[in-house]
Amino acid sequence: MPIRTGKQFLEALRDDRRIFIDGERVRDIAADPRFAGAAQSLAELYDMQHDKALHDRMIFSSPSSGEPVGLSFIEPRSVDDLIRRREMIKLWMDATCGMFGRSPDFLNVMVTGLAAAAPEFGRSDPRFADNIRAYHVLARERDLCMTHTLLNPQVDRSRPVEHQEKDLAAKIVKETDTGIVINGARMVSTLCAYADEILVMPSTFLPTNEEAAPYAFGFAIPVAAPGLRFVCRPSVVHQNAASPMDFPLSSRLDEGDGLAVFDNVLVPWERVFIHRDPAMCNGLFQRTGAMPQVMHQTSTKNLAKSEFMMALGFAIARSTNIDAHLHVQGMLAELIQHTEFVRSCIRASEADASMSPASGLMTPADMPLWTVRMMYPKMFIRACEIIQTLGAGGLVAVPSYAELAGPASADVETYAQAANADAPTRVKLFRLAFDAAVSSFSGRQQLYERYYSGDPVRLAGALYTLYEKDAPIARIHKMLDDLEAKSATS
Repeated sequence: MPIRTGKQFLEALRDDRRIFIDGERVRDIAADPRFAGAAQSLAELYDMQHDKALHDRMIFSSPSSGEPVGLSFIEPRSVDDLIRRREMIKLWMDATCGMFGRSPDFLNVMVTGLAAAAPEFGRSDPRFADNIRAYHVLARERDLCMTHTLLNPQVDRSRPVEHQEKDLAAKIVKETDTGIVINGARMVSTLCAYADEILVMPSTFLPTNEEAAPYAFGFAIPVAAPGLRFVCRPSVVHQNAASPMDFPLSSRLDEGDGLAVFDNVLVPWERVFIHRDPAMCNGLFQRTGAMPQVMHQTSTKNLAKSEFMMALGFAIARSTNIDAHLHVQGMLAELIQHTEFVRSCIRASEADASMSPASGLMTPADMPLWTVRMMYPKMFIRACEIIQTLGAGGLVAVPSYAELAGPASADVETYAQAANADAPTRVKLFRLAFDAAVSSFSGRQQLYERYYSGDPVRLAGALYTLYEKDAPIARIHKMLDDLEAKSATS
């Protein structure tokens, strides 16, 4: 099946997946008010692939079937391929204001990067290389929507997973002729309610011993696989909102997060990519060259998000003429800096891209993208603070958009207007700002950005380890030696 439509995506949600939220099982994802808005937003993304005006920017011809497939699945062989893929991702990200971080392109790019490094997976068993390659083809040709999970439940964070007294993490409990059996839990499965499949891969480092081996695996299975269920956090959708304009982001873009529970789930051998191999798990994404590909996608998301927050700041400031004040211009300049910083890093990563020996793919330079990865959580939290400061009491006092059609409409029309905006325009604008920077949706976005790419402390350590340090250190010592030599002859 080539690129699918929004209707086909929504129909695929009506299967036997086990999604639990608020103490109940959801039987129809697309109809449930906690999930329906985001389901429709995803459907609209898939429909964009069929828009004739966007067609050439959204798809490419499958190398296996010749059918049109999503451009986020392309294996980039040139810088032009990277740019073309980035421009496609940006179209989706602009459609969601950068607030839908785990839209399907995220895992499309990840799976593509991992599959291109298939020989790495085949070191212990050649069939695992075949499996990851075949899975990439399956995902591309069926236009799958995927969720993933990398982390073990937080139980005793002072001990490695294999030494915890409460053995709750997902692990291999046995092997059969048909596959491996997984029991336990993983977190955080974002987009789980909407996905066709779940990719389960390693993230944290494991000791290379037999005790850790049961926790060292990688595979992909349907979200409706027998024994698999998801327990979701409460929705941030405001179900009592009087108007959809009151929470224009959260009503459409709550992608959801869930705990994935594996109750003796059988994973067929053809879906296994890593089996009892801690050494293979450790450093997998960097070693395969998949991480720079993923960071390229993530940075594009960050650019769309920065551009949205910048535009929102401009609009708020203009509505009440506060952009005449120098300190406000300073805050707006910060939003400009966020946007141009991310844009520059993306372009630098493309300008310095090179072929990866592990994957054979044209791979963005990783250090500019690592910089975005580390800096963006602070930038987004600061952007929310700026929006809060610009809106000030106006964000606290902004009424429901429904008031414009209610018995107090005359008061709202008179007193909710601003210097450069009538009441309907100002109410809509400030409700949007409230949702972006103050609401529970915004709180989840801020927390998610903090941990979107992993534990920031461990990431900082990883960046320090990866970075070339010998040459900068040698430069300092050479400078000191040269100064010493000059002083000795003066």
